[in-house]
Amino acid sequence: MDSRILVPALLLVAGLATVFAQTAAPGIACEAKNGTSCEQCLNNVTCLWCIKTKSCVTYPVRTILPPHSLCPLNDARWGLCWMNFQALIITLAVVGGIIIIAGLVCLFCCCKCENFGSQRLEAKMQRQANKTKTKQEERKAEMKQRHEEIRKKYGLSGPNPYSKFA
Repeated sequence: MDSRILVPALLLVAGLATVFAQTAAPGIACEAKNGTSCEQCLNNVTCLWCIKTKSCVTYPVRTILPPHSLCPLNDARWGLCWMNFQALIITLAVVGGIIIIAGLVCLFCCCKCENFGSQRLEAKMQRQANKTKTKQEERKAEMKQRHEEIRKKYGLSGPNPYSKFA
C-alpha cells in the first residue's frame, strides 16, 4: 500500500481512538468524581468542573453555555483547569473577530490591488500602442518623402505621361 495513503489513515485512526478514549469512559459518570480535583474531573471531556461548589458535573450539551444555576461562567472550567468559561468565550470572540477582520482586509486589498494593477497594465499597453503608432506614422512619412524625392529625380513628379494611353 502506498505510504502517502497509509500514514494519514493511521494518524486519523490514532486521533479517533484518542478522542473516543477520552469521551467514552464507560460506567464512570462525571458526578462520581465529585470531591476530587479539577484535573481528575476534566480527564473526561464530557465533564465540567465548578470551582465555587467544587463539583464535577456532566456538561449540558443541549445548551451551548452552562446555565448560571449550574455554575457561574467565572467559576466553570471545561477542558483546562486554569481557564474559566468567561475568559474562553472572550478569547474566542476576540480571535474570531481578528480573523474575520484580517480576512476582510486581505479580500479588500487583493481586490483593490488587482484593480489597480489592471488599470496600470492598461495604461502601459496604451502607451506602448501610442508609441508604436507614432513610429509607424513617422516611417510612413519618411517613405513618402523618399518616394517623392525619387519621383523628382527621375522627373515623375508631374502628371503621368502614360495616363493618356490608359
